[in-house]
Amino acid sequence: MGMAAQEAIRQLQSLMEEVDEPLRRTYENIHQGYPNETLVRFLKARDWNVPKTYEMLVDCLKWRIENEIDNILANPITPIESYRAVRDSQLLGLSGYSKEGLPVIAIGVGLSTYDKASVNKYVQSHIQMNEYRDRVVLPQATKKHGRYIGTCIKVLDMTGLRLSAMNQIKTQAILDAQELADNIGVDINIWATHNAASFSFFIIQADLDLAFCSEFEHNLDFYSSFSKNVLDHFCFSFY
Repeated sequence: MGMAAQEAIRQLQSLMEEVDEPLRRTYENIHQGYPNETLVRFLKARDWNVPKTYEMLVDCLKWRIENEIDNILANPITPIESYRAVRDSQLLGLSGYSKEGLPVIAIGVGLSTYDKASVNKYVQSHIQMNEYRDRVVLPQATKKHGRYIGTCIKVLDMTGLRLSAMNQIKTQAILDAQELADNIGVDINIWATHNAASFSFFIIQADLDLAFCSEFEHNLDFYSSFSKNVLDHFCFSFY
């Protein structure tokens, strides 16, 4: 890391030391003991422009406070019927870890219907999953490997996708765009696999490309099937 980058981090650190206590508390939930690495994430998202990065970070912290994100893990989806409906129609979960130690989250886009509950319930579920990843899964992976792990791999499985069910892709795009807005600067690796017709998959790719704005650092790769290279990359392990 060059001198200019180190100076940008130092300047942003100084600004963050002056924020009010409520912002400081929610910021601690974001960085989980790794403030420098977190600042680098945000700086990258704003091309190392310190004033723009500070504005973006403060906006993110204010959003967390206004929406009580710090307490969202303590507020389950209710009633229980709604929780079960979301789980049955939004198929996703932690599948394992890559050989580099990155958490791998699989999303069954093709078989998820997103039609059993309101959009608000799905968004709540999505944010809860993100918070659990950022505040539990990633810190555990960091501790296990003895190095900072602040990113994950997402696999979007399009198996079972039908052209008549394209609305579920739009819902997933909304949720993924929401995640990027909630976790500005997060480096997310996304692997998409499918067995749908080619013309359907091009629509999927267009929807996802629109959801992931160029200002965010991410990797978006598409595979028609699990090739040997993909399997070699994952080599899942379970803790």
